[in-house]
Amino acid sequence: MLASRIIDIDIHARRGGFALDVGFQADGGLTALFGRSGAGKSTVIAAVAGLVRPERGRIAIGGTTLFDAATGLFVPPHRRRIGLVFQDAQLLPHLSVRQNLAYGRWFAPRDARRLDFDAAVEVLGIGALLARRPASLSGGERQRVAIGRALLSAPRILLMDEPLAALDVPRKREILPLIERLRDEFAIPILYVSHAMEEVARLASQVVLIEAGRVQAVGAPETVLGPLAGSPSDTRFNTVSLITARVRSHDTRYGLTLLDHPAGEICVPGRDLPPGALTRVLVHGADVTLALERPRDVSVRTVLAGTIRATTLDDGPVARVDLALPGGETLATFVTRKSVDELGLGAGGAVFAMIKAASIEEGAGRG
Repeated sequence: MLASRIIDIDIHARRGGFALDVGFQADGGLTALFGRSGAGKSTVIAAVAGLVRPERGRIAIGGTTLFDAATGLFVPPHRRRIGLVFQDAQLLPHLSVRQNLAYGRWFAPRDARRLDFDAAVEVLGIGALLARRPASLSGGERQRVAIGRALLSAPRILLMDEPLAALDVPRKREILPLIERLRDEFAIPILYVSHAMEEVARLASQVVLIEAGRVQAVGAPETVLGPLAGSPSDTRFNTVSLITARVRSHDTRYGLTLLDHPAGEICVPGRDLPPGALTRVLVHGADVTLALERPRDVSVRTVLAGTIRATTLDDGPVARVDLALPGGETLATFVTRKSVDELGLGAGGAVFAMIKAASIEEGAGRG
């Protein structure tokens, strides 16, 4: 393994009848551990935090080795300088918000305290909460405080284990932009656990796909989360495509954002990103309609021009049509076999893909 990598993990651990055998590296940003519940993602987090001691392997963060089975090295959890944010904020209930934040700062070595207390409070938007106790906070407020406590501990890495799983949609929309700011402005590597594809598509610089305790794929979100292989009948409801576009403007009256893409204008709900920022759009293949001519006088706001790369048929009623978009991206779509025959949807044909704004996931984040 390369010691220069910020995150360098190669471990084998067993918990009861479950065996974990995971290895990957990352250079920084936000690395998402993605997979089904029970795949082993949280065990990786626990091993990095020092809460689980692997049987074999090595863990190094920022060039500092935290665990090495070959030499017997095991740095105890309190000396690892790891910032932890769990699904449950796990704030100390008898302390105020200010005291919870100060508790995190107490663990930071004085020479490593790069983040000022007042600056952290301002970034997190929790200045009005400092005198309150955790029991009086909303779920989103508690997570903001938990993130602040983790940041003020001056961590080598921030570990976030399903931090949004217990929040409702409005509270998730509060926290997601904050995590983006952590990723982009604080330059602290983040290891982020989730089984929610929309979160991963929005936030991740790199995705590690884990299934049954083993790494199945490592790479950019558009590669790991992109169109699935398999029969159209089996994959039409869980095949997604990731498209990268640039923010043009916001329509505040209707709560929409307009994005520029070489294939055409993309209209998405929400998205508080500055004009010019790159953003990812997650599109489900079953939510795309194809036309041979550019449609007019329809409610659909997003129409992308593409060329058919391949059409995949099986014995079922559904066919998959992969479109090559200008700029090199692929958009996976699904139509009936009857539509393939009647419209002549063969390789090389020019088509227009229509995507309803209401169906586009708000899983867009800076690329």
